[in-house]
Amino acid sequence: MNAYLDHAATTPMLPAALAAMAEQLAIVGNPSSLHRTGRAARRVVEESRERIAREVGARPSEVVFTSGGTESDNLALKGTYWARRDADPARNRLLVSTAEHHAVLDCVEFLVEHEGATVTWLECDADGVIDAETVRAAIETDPGSVALVSAMWANNEVGTVQNVTAISAVTREHGIPFHTDAVQAAGHVPVDFAASGADLMAITAHKLGGPVGVGALVARREAKMVPLVHGGGQERQVRSGTLDTAGIAAFSVALAECVAGLEHETARLVALRDDLIDRAMALSADIRPSGFWLRGDGTRRLPGNAHLIVPGCDGDSLLYLLDAAGISCSTGSACQAGVPRPSHVLLALGVSESDARGALRLTLGHTSTASDVDALIAALPAAIDRARRARAIA
Repeated sequence: MNAYLDHAATTPMLPAALAAMAEQLAIVGNPSSLHRTGRAARRVVEESRERIAREVGARPSEVVFTSGGTESDNLALKGTYWARRDADPARNRLLVSTAEHHAVLDCVEFLVEHEGATVTWLECDADGVIDAETVRAAIETDPGSVALVSAMWANNEVGTVQNVTAISAVTREHGIPFHTDAVQAAGHVPVDFAASGADLMAITAHKLGGPVGVGALVARREAKMVPLVHGGGQERQVRSGTLDTAGIAAFSVALAECVAGLEHETARLVALRDDLIDRAMALSADIRPSGFWLRGDGTRRLPGNAHLIVPGCDGDSLLYLLDAAGISCSTGSACQAGVPRPSHVLLALGVSESDARGALRLTLGHTSTASDVDALIAALPAAIDRARRARAIA
């Protein structure tokens, strides 16, 4: 049988979201047009904006539609950096978590290489948690130089959920914008933008049962950003381009359904995740989960994340062997799949380079069942044995 255990990369569309998208795809209308069909499309967009805002604790005017999490992160970091630097050239320093997604890390690298930025890396502990006092210490070395602080809400590899409220409390003391990548968090753990204190928050549809190619940057009205894309200025003059009415409608439906069923789905996925981790560890004494893990907990680690360290193996070998057995999984961030180097996230957590090579990301979602876990556990021993033999020969 086939078992899909890579929901953190993308998860199947929810039936209700698929139906909403199909309905809108059959209807013509540019939401920027002033005639009747345009106004009808605009109504769908604005109603969807209101629904998304409600589900993430924001105001509708704070929801800026984008093509997804990567664009949202880029707009938040580059746009804010440019705006802050233009207002005060001394503000050229970025404070960024060492365990961020490459949508943030590569953006920071660009700003350092091409835009005169400097970066202070915020170190995390062995669970992937950043202490708010670490942020405070980094700021207070030179508060006037800081343009932006960025730390993700939930880690895409090891599933650790960050205390973003504590971090934002520190940044607010100094009047510094705080950005959080909530791509993995929205729809999977409680997310309240207003209560979090964040100024900028990236979310996307395809991680929670919506379509690929649509997301949002939730940005406080007072947030200043220089646009990345120029044109019609459709979204608050910071993001141009004709809006994807069908995708936005499906996004809003998927998010609303996830939030409505969050309590039940969290309990279900935590039970599956814990069963998977327990049974995997029983196969070999040295297999262990990475990041924070407490049986029954669905708040400090994403409910569906079962990231494992399998010493003595190469993650890519495990991936291909499991794929041949009908198991779809990942060795880490899907955006970096196939790159022959250890995960920067695991290295940031203090995992040795040798052990980090044997990482396996197994993520559950709304289609996951106990039979998927059974299939993995049945295939894993042979895959581990072959992967260890292959590594010993190499």
